[in-house]
Amino acid sequence: MSAGALASSRALWNRRGLDLRSDEVLAQILDRGEMAAWRELYALAREDAELRRRIARIAVRVPLPLPHFWLAALKSLGEAVDVGARTPAYMDGLDA
Repeated sequence: MSAGALASSRALWNRRGLDLRSDEVLAQILDRGEMAAWRELYALAREDAELRRRIARIAVRVPLPLPHFWLAALKSLGEAVDVGARTPAYMDGLDA
């Protein structure tokens, strides 16, 4: 899978490369990726229903800084998601 900003994202600091088949790698990109990487991920998700489902699942199960941003982005792509879903707190002591 060729992806410039995704493949060079700082989110992959502890990885040998980009493997979007891995939920762990995908979660790292959602958590620590840059805007350019997120734009590429959104473009890939536009064409890949399974990727959209995995992003939705991660957004409601994994503590992320912007879970509702991702849910809204998925909704804009036609995915049936609850943009008001309760999500895990990103940092201890903060409510989601």
